[in-house]
This record gives sequence, C-alpha cells and structure tokens, in this order.
Amino acid sequence: MNVSNEFSRYADHYGDYNIIQEKVADRLIAGVPGTPEQLLDIGCGRGALVKRIGWPYRHLIGVDFAPRMLELHPRSDRIECVYGDFDNPELYAWLQTYAFDRILSASALQWSPDLAHTFGLIRSLNAPVSLAIFTAGTFRTLFETAEIPPLLRTAEAVETLAAEFFGAACEKVNYSLSFESTREMFRYIKRSGVSGNRNVLTYKETKRLMRTYPLDYLEFEVLFIQS
Repeated sequence: MNVSNEFSRYADHYGDYNIIQEKVADRLIAGVPGTPEQLLDIGCGRGALVKRIGWPYRHLIGVDFAPRMLELHPRSDRIECVYGDFDNPELYAWLQTYAFDRILSASALQWSPDLAHTFGLIRSLNAPVSLAIFTAGTFRTLFETAEIPPLLRTAEAVETLAAEFFGAACEKVNYSLSFESTREMFRYIKRSGVSGNRNVLTYKETKRLMRTYPLDYLEFEVLFIQS
C-alpha cells in the first residue's frame, strides 16, 4: 500500500489521531507574515491549514494525492481542491498559470522521494514559502530501540536544501505525545499516517519492540521553513 492509499484509508478517523499535525498547523499559520491573498496548500489533506487562516484571502488551491482527504476538505467559492502528486512536473506546469502570494505545506513534504526535485518544482512557482516538514528525530528512540535507521531525512539535510532553494530561515521544533500503553502508541503510529505505512518491522519484531520500548511517549521533530 502506498502513502496515498494509507492516508485515504484512515481519512475518516484522521482527526482523532493527528494531534501533533494539528499543533504543527497552528504554529505554521501563526508564523505566516502578512496577509497573503493567493495561496497554494501542498498536501492539504482535510484542510488543517485553511481552517486556521484568520485573514481574508481571495483564493486557495489545495493539492493532495489522497482522494478521500480531498473529499473532506472545506469547499467554498474561494477554495479549489485539486487531486495531484506534489512531485509531478505536470502539476506545476498547470500551477504556473496562477500567481501565488505564498505557498503553504504542513506535514506532507517529508514523503517526497527526492526533496531537492520537489523543492525545485515549488521554486518554479516564484512565491515565498511556509513549510513544516517532519524530520529524522521523529520516533528517534523507537528506531534506536529497534536498531533500524530513521525513515526521514535529518533536519540538517532539509535545512541545507531550504537555504539552497528558498534562502529560507528554519526553526527545528520538538514535540512529544504520551500514551497510556505501548499498544495505544503503536495504534497511533498506524492510524495517524505519520509512518506513511512503511512497515519496516515484521510482526515478531514489532511485538518485541512493544515490550522493550523504554518510554511512555513518542518523539516528533519538525522543521519549520519560512521565506
């Protein structure tokens, strides 16, 4: 199952499991300078960002590759929802017919297989960016306990690309989320979509990890990028 299908599968329950993503959306929108009127939201999901915009904007295009998520996104005469892959140059050729005041993205771009390629496509739209990207410190202790490498890029690697493509300032923020049991913790990992459904452990290895994980919380690391 690819990442797109995973987010579609849990779309109806996503709001119950995206606590950290909600905090990320709050912080990202709070840091947007000014009151941009023409907006693009890459990986818009169910509309976490648009629901937080407190200024009067003219038009927002939300792009996502999970159809069920788009169905749950708010709609109005100011909001246009588009099914598309944020790594696809054809999408950006169409987006270049618009002029954006700011490009937004929260909790999505970490799944780009080639972030330099994706950043290049975003830069082709000639607009400032406000991005939030999960980085390798997410689930740090879990991966160390399982003796496997992290799924995500390091914050330092993403920051280097952000400087190269956008000349952007970056801030790394750490979050934690506590659970009553390791079973609840692993249920969260599955249903939140944070793992992208990348099953790097066998069932037996997962059971062992549930017994040996030393913390009662999960760690998250997010890089905020503003240009």
